[in-house]
Amino acid sequence: MDKKAIYNLTYGVFMLSTKFDGKANGCITNTCMQVANNPIRIAISVINSNYTCELIKKSGIFAISLLDKECTFETIKWWGFQSGHDVDKMDGLPMPEDIQGVPYLSYHSCAVISGKVVEQHDLGSHTLFIAEVVDAKLLSDNEPLTYADYQNNVKPKPEAPKTDKKIVGWRCKICNYVYEGSELPADFSCPTCGHGPEDFEPIYG
Repeated sequence: MDKKAIYNLTYGVFMLSTKFDGKANGCITNTCMQVANNPIRIAISVINSNYTCELIKKSGIFAISLLDKECTFETIKWWGFQSGHDVDKMDGLPMPEDIQGVPYLSYHSCAVISGKVVEQHDLGSHTLFIAEVVDAKLLSDNEPLTYADYQNNVKPKPEAPKTDKKIVGWRCKICNYVYEGSELPADFSCPTCGHGPEDFEPIYG
């Protein structure tokens, strides 16, 4: 199976945030869609190992900031390439709050949607949350960033591998899963977060 065919599905790129018991966190996700109209409901899918997922399960609320085409890789890297278990991602950042008290990204975003969870389903690697939209507002006139835009225009191109050292494994840049072996299969997908070879980096021995 060619996993790259799946990449042709249309996705956005979002910063998903939540807050519970004084603790707030956010992460990058590309899975959010409207699934009902009356009342308006959306579905989001979140990696189970993410701290944000853990907090949403406890709080039942979230805000999803729709990233725009002016968003930089540094912003996506900050929210998506480190864990809230280890770092307070919101420390020192200007983070306004929505009507539920959840911080959201007011820069590099064209809109924010606030949701209250009404259902959740364990999908193995991810949890699917169905939420009623309790508020939504436009933040700018910028066009939303798509996953294709991110892959083609925002994400840095991979560097040529070093030749003076031997590759002994591959690390997922999203969740830190480690694949042991010198060659990563072309159709490999991370068993933890589902990302493909393009999101792995070599480990040198």
